[in-house]
Amino acid sequence: MRHSPVNPKTKRAARTALQTLAAVAAVLPALAAVVADSDDLAVAAPWLVAAAVATGAVAGTVARIMASPAVEAFLDRFGLGLADDEGGPAQ
Repeated sequence: MRHSPVNPKTKRAARTALQTLAAVAAVLPALAAVVADSDDLAVAAPWLVAAAVATGAVAGTVARIMASPAVEAFLDRFGLGLADDEGGPAQ
């Protein structure tokens, strides 16, 4: 396994950013459609709360997918694998 010069904390932050970006990208089109069709923010408020919950659920799902061995091997090619510099799994 090759060692990455990137700090493990930086790797974790980058992975979290990727997960959040994927979650927002999944929810944003539906949210934009609801807000565009709404004349009043009070009407859109329940949809905004639902979008926040859905974003959290998608982020959790993406995090679980990113923990799979195949995705982990793919991310390791870019230095974003979870193996610490000592070669052990990240805490």
